[in-house]
Amino acid sequence: MSMLSFEKKYRVKGGTLIGGDLFDFWVGPFYVGFFGVTTFFFAAVGSALILYGAALGDTWNFWRISIDPPDISYGLALAPLKEGGLWQVITLCATGAFVSWALRQVEISRKLGMGLHVPFTFSFAILAYVTLVIIRPVLMGAWGHGFPYGIMSHLDWVYNIGYQYVNFHYNPAHMIAITFFFTNALALSMHGSLILMATNPAAGELVKTGEHENTFFRDDIGYSIGALGIHRLGMFLAISAAFWSAVCIVISGPFWAKGWPEWWNWWLELPIWF
Repeated sequence: MSMLSFEKKYRVKGGTLIGGDLFDFWVGPFYVGFFGVTTFFFAAVGSALILYGAALGDTWNFWRISIDPPDISYGLALAPLKEGGLWQVITLCATGAFVSWALRQVEISRKLGMGLHVPFTFSFAILAYVTLVIIRPVLMGAWGHGFPYGIMSHLDWVYNIGYQYVNFHYNPAHMIAITFFFTNALALSMHGSLILMATNPAAGELVKTGEHENTFFRDDIGYSIGALGIHRLGMFLAISAAFWSAVCIVISGPFWAKGWPEWWNWWLELPIWF
């Protein structure tokens, strides 16, 4: 309840991209907006189609339900619903929901008078998804190259893609993406543990301030990036991880069809070895 009273000062009119005052309202603590409506629509339709696709299948096992893309033979054409068409419509709904959510974030940012770094960062997650189910399949000439919607079937797809290129760990863009993912996890876990240490002191000790936090890292590693700096660093590492993960998959197939270990032969062929 305290949060609801606090939010009243931010529930200002305006900042909408489409619809004006028509959808400019809140439901409890949630801002709606035109893109909130479209998000709900796409999410509801997509979820209903997933349930329909599960009903068409031979199992209700949560781990085994799978909505598969069309067969490669369909190319980029529309497929019958029961032969991959469901996957195509669900992909359209998922993309619509993700983009709508990002545009809703833009409207909220405009209302608050803040920058667009939240929707900008989220757009890289959307890019990673769209690359897998739209950009790469289009470049390879068939929707069948997209991943299936299911838990075990998706893991099988990842497994098969890895071995299709002999060893995906040799993909240079994959190496960069994983480095950013792990570095992001390390940086933000260090930040989170520092905050817990400062704000949850032992019995009888005072809660520490930001200067104590800076001093800790100066003593520990010789440098403190600061309270604002760590969030900027986290944002950079996160969008870099998503960007390079999109690069690593989009170059696999459309631009490099051999095994990734073979790509590194250029290193062995450098004139310095002769």
